[in-house]
Amino acid sequence: MRRQCQLLGINRSGLYYEPATESEANLRLMRMIDEQYLRTPFYGSRRMAAHLTALGEPVNRKRAQRLMTTMGLEAIYPRPRTTTRSPDHKIYPYLLRDVTIDRCDQVWSTDVTYLPLEGGYMFLAAVIDWHSRFVLSWRLSNTLDGRFCLEALEAALGGGRPEVFNTDQGSQFTARALTGRLEEAGVAVSMDGRGRALDNVFIERLWRSLKYEEVYLKSYRDVMEMEAGLGGWFSFYNHERPHQALGYRTPADVYRGAAAVGP
Repeated sequence: MRRQCQLLGINRSGLYYEPATESEANLRLMRMIDEQYLRTPFYGSRRMAAHLTALGEPVNRKRAQRLMTTMGLEAIYPRPRTTTRSPDHKIYPYLLRDVTIDRCDQVWSTDVTYLPLEGGYMFLAAVIDWHSRFVLSWRLSNTLDGRFCLEALEAALGGGRPEVFNTDQGSQFTARALTGRLEEAGVAVSMDGRGRALDNVFIERLWRSLKYEEVYLKSYRDVMEMEAGLGGWFSFYNHERPHQALGYRTPADVYRGAAAVGP
């Protein structure tokens, strides 16, 4: 099992998570909400309820709102509800407005997204290098607490460190354990403006590609199958999938190439 996990680049402990659960009817609605939210992140619960009803799934606003909250989707801002701020946590300024991103390890960012699973769902956190689009690490969790985000950060820092680390203002990202770890590593912390999904556009695009190219095409039976599927897709994304913005090179070509010629 350990060797299989190493080959897939996955976190062995994650294989033993039990997924969060809902009724079969609600899981079906949550899948529909997730797909629509990718297309229209500005939809609140009222519009989402109308959308589901138009598709033949009569849903009132209260139910749509509860499901969106469960999934971590904000009804007002075009950002996941993981942007819910904690009054006890420090909020850092956004440092990247009008900054040209022209080198690897200049900026990393992280975010969390919902993933459907047969009989339940999980949450995924990932860390990405902005310049190369290389996915440095990822972790799964069945809750929105900050531990798996810190685990993803630690895994990424094991291979290097950025000049700036960008997150949203969610409580798990503003927690002292995470921001303190970044400051300890000498990394500047940047946080998105409230309701500004485009401040973290590279990882938003990553979620869209992941869901359309992998998650929505499959029905994972359990967490182990999900983690293996994600491991395969992230390996493909990093090492085989060319990007037009990178001159049709892969993220690994750009990121590892920069490391080869770097200091």
